[in-house]
Amino acid sequence: MTIQESLSFPQDAAQGGLQESRALAAKHSRRNTFRTWDPPREPMSKMPRDWQIQSGLMQPVPDDLAPFVKWFYDQPEARERFRWALRDSLDELLDGQRTGRWAYQHLTKTEKTYLGTAVEVNLTKEFAIENGADLDWSIAGLDIDCKFSKDLGGWEIPMEMYLCADHGERSGRADHAAVLTWMNDDTSQWAAGIVRITDERLRWKKERGEGGDRVRGYNRDNKRKLSDGAKSEMYWLWGGLQPDLPTNLLLHLDAEARKKILTASLPGRLSSGQQRLNQLFREVQDQLIGRKTVLTVGQQDDSPKRARDARIHLRPHGIVVLGHQGSHPHVARALGLPVPIKGEWISTRLVPVSSDDARPKFSLDGQFWARARGKELMDPDPVPAPDLPDKRKIDGQAP
Repeated sequence: MTIQESLSFPQDAAQGGLQESRALAAKHSRRNTFRTWDPPREPMSKMPRDWQIQSGLMQPVPDDLAPFVKWFYDQPEARERFRWALRDSLDELLDGQRTGRWAYQHLTKTEKTYLGTAVEVNLTKEFAIENGADLDWSIAGLDIDCKFSKDLGGWEIPMEMYLCADHGERSGRADHAAVLTWMNDDTSQWAAGIVRITDERLRWKKERGEGGDRVRGYNRDNKRKLSDGAKSEMYWLWGGLQPDLPTNLLLHLDAEARKKILTASLPGRLSSGQQRLNQLFREVQDQLIGRKTVLTVGQQDDSPKRARDARIHLRPHGIVVLGHQGSHPHVARALGLPVPIKGEWISTRLVPVSSDDARPKFSLDGQFWARARGKELMDPDPVPAPDLPDKRKIDGQAP
């Protein structure tokens, strides 16, 4: 190697290192690049006719399931915590802050498969459920497993959950119970049932040909789904079909309003997180907006700060954005609005009113304020909303 060659080698290496650094920097910059997604074309979930369930079911508790049912009903606010564990599981996979996704249908095939694991993990943490001897959970000192399916009746049951002489060493040590969970984000419905798994409660099929034998209906993983008749053997927690999966705001928003939010920008500029959040609070008023929605719309590390900054941007347009601190909860109550807790916001358009106005209102420095209604909402020249101070300076009046 010549002296010239020996001197050029480090230079080439440095050149390559510089290019690699630039590539890494470009890759890193894409973390905060806003991405949009098309509305789903297919429904998230199916509810086959044989698996349709009702709300408000009154069922006797089977003796063998009674310890599990009692355990859930004895947990403080169990139903509320259960539905939020389902919501959080889906939101974790959507990962809106980094991906901009807001619907189950935006997930990859692998992520959809993992949703059942996420549900089990989150329920385990939420209720501090201990490990079982043979199965994942131990409740009331008894083994029980947890399964999730996006389709009612679609739960897949492995061999180790039930007794079967034909399974040999792969057979379970007993006919175990299972907590079967389901949710449909499209309809905000969810359900949780408990059933004892047995060989006969799982699907069978007939072999092809005339007089074919009745055989077990395995899938490729040697798992089986419940037979349609097993639905009558299930005990549905909290009375069956539940209509209140915490709402996915962006999914259920009017399509035009959603498009305005997700494409909001300043004239001549690309879409910005601040403008999108400003538009969110313009389009979605008088209802709570959660942290997950703010993160998905902002797609920035500081999205909650952008939500707070929206107060400054929207005040000249007569809109206040209320949070959980200071005078804000008091103002929300005075106006008859849902009261935000930590990680929630609510916006509303205000107008100055007289002291004898019948609407819920509050006063600040001698001026009463109420929520705009009717033609007031269309006023192209609104009165700027007040800058809300400490709670002690706010006087609220119910109608």
